[in-house]
Amino acid sequence: PRARPFGALLGNTMEAAYQSSLALKEAHQSYVPGVEYPQTPFAQGLRLLAEAIVQGLGVRVGHVAQGGFDTHADETEDHAQLLRTVSQGLAAFYQDLRAHGKDQDVLIMTWSEFGRRVKANGSAGTDHGAAAPLFVLGTPMKGGLYGEHPDLGKLDFGNLRYTTDFRSVYKTVLDQWLQAPAD
Repeated sequence: PRARPFGALLGNTMEAAYQSSLALKEAHQSYVPGVEYPQTPFAQGLRLLAEAIVQGLGVRVGHVAQGGFDTHADETEDHAQLLRTVSQGLAAFYQDLRAHGKDQDVLIMTWSEFGRRVKANGSAGTDHGAAAPLFVLGTPMKGGLYGEHPDLGKLDFGNLRYTTDFRSVYKTVLDQWLQAPAD
């Protein structure tokens, strides 16, 4: 019978996925975290990422998401809880990496696909905006504010004006941290 054009590639991909799954399962079973992680899906995702990093599974980039920030109504309580979830999860992740001597090897970056408006809407929430903070944290980072402080007196149709293009941050991380050409 004639071989399908992508049969070998698909077979290799499935085998690689199976082997990666086995390695991750082994890493999970033998891992002893350096801290107790919060029992949230976000923190538990970070724990799994820490396991892969500490156990040397070759992770170069990991991604863990925390949804729910699209707060068009009743924002105050929800937003505080979301920030607490992110803060506690990232703190546990960083402390765990530090306990295993891996904090020098990891750069943590947060991002959002949209910012929020400055002024509340009629539902005690905020609508989508143009600018948002982006945090980069970890032992290798030199702390501080990069860019300009937001000026609440100079809004752009109710939006904060961004002063640093997020793509320049991504470019810096790619070029200087991952040693990958941003081009």
